[in-house]
Amino acid sequence: MSRRVDLSRHWPAKLLAGLVAGLALALALSGWFTWFGPGGSDALNKYQVSMWLAPPLWLAALGVCWAFRSGWHAWGWLGGLAALAWAVLALARQVGG
Repeated sequence: MSRRVDLSRHWPAKLLAGLVAGLALALALSGWFTWFGPGGSDALNKYQVSMWLAPPLWLAALGVCWAFRSGWHAWGWLGGLAALAWAVLALARQVGG
């Protein structure tokens, strides 16, 4: 028998995880596109695409945050992915340039 989860208890933590950790994750992923994207470092359209890529990624993270069982799980996964994405981006910038 499956256990019912009361969604009304965890909504503030999930919302904050989606807003804060989701924003950090979206900015890191758009930074990945800027760093690793096509056209080299002097392609100006790459920066424009990167700027327009962040809001849909943030909205996707905000939508995904409701799928977690609790606010702690949302913070753990979204925050962990954001920290990992920023760490990989920082490492790539150190190694590559």
